[in-house]
Amino acid sequence: MKAIQIIDERRAEVIEMPRPEVKRGEVLLRLEYVGFCGSDLNTFLGRNTMALKPVIPGHEIGATVEAIGADVPETIKVGMTVTVNPYSNCGHCAACRNGRFNACQHNETLGVQRNGAMCEYIALPWEKIIPVEGISPKHCAIIEPMSVGFHAVARGEVSDTDTVVVFGCGMVGLGAIVRCVQRGARVIAVDLSAEKLALAKQLGATYGVNSKEENLLEKVAEYTGGYGADVAIEAVGNPITYRAAIDVVGFTGRVVCIGYAKQDVEFTTKYFVQKELDIRGSRNATPNDFRAVIRYMQGGKAPVDEFISAVITPEEAQTTMEKWAEAPAQVFRILVKMQ
Repeated sequence: MKAIQIIDERRAEVIEMPRPEVKRGEVLLRLEYVGFCGSDLNTFLGRNTMALKPVIPGHEIGATVEAIGADVPETIKVGMTVTVNPYSNCGHCAACRNGRFNACQHNETLGVQRNGAMCEYIALPWEKIIPVEGISPKHCAIIEPMSVGFHAVARGEVSDTDTVVVFGCGMVGLGAIVRCVQRGARVIAVDLSAEKLALAKQLGATYGVNSKEENLLEKVAEYTGGYGADVAIEAVGNPITYRAAIDVVGFTGRVVCIGYAKQDVEFTTKYFVQKELDIRGSRNATPNDFRAVIRYMQGGKAPVDEFISAVITPEEAQTTMEKWAEAPAQVFRILVKMQ
């Protein structure tokens, strides 16, 4: 079967590999669409220190059930449209012991620490298969990144009395915006792209701030009556936005960190104490987050096609990644049509 493999820094190739055989407790999936995400771009650029090399990328999945192994529940049937929970969990680390399997100490995400789904077929444990009704395989590939944004909102305990600043209007940030709006919060979206800010407003953000052209602190003060935000969600992974999240949040506020910064971040830590901040990490997503995104998309109001910047073939992966690296801010999601 055909697969995309990131061979080395700035090298992605189409390779041939054996089609997997379905084993006991597994489901064989026919991959229809798989999304490229920011972690894949960082792997391509040699910046993802967590990634296996070489690696088959891909953990944002829209697929069809091709075959079913023994001991798989009857609720999973051949021909079903599904997505996948792409994270593993060991079951015995501190996070797993506390029931927070999404933050497993020994997690291996598809396409990062282990080979992923940018291939024609993949066999996975049935527990990781998420059947989806009423959503096309193409749009199923959007579910996972939005779930990560939904999870960050849960970590921030966002409510209808909150004003939330969301840094970054990529797919994860947009997911956070949608969930904040669903919870009745007022959202200030922050990005460098006018196009992304426009989509954030379409999804319900009250304000959009282009931090390249506007004074972010002044705008947040204006929109919050000088109090600062109740919650800041960092979905970029940049030292500048990490520090800005501490600055814009008000006293006793919550800061939720999703993005992985590629270098150490220096903080003026007195604000941690003076503001008595809650600073929380947010990793991956839970089954409840997946279910919430699926319900949102099933409602028919999600502008899912606007989330997709391009659909490419496996043979176009190398040139697409090169172009993406030149202008990353212009991309929401790139999907690879595997079949």
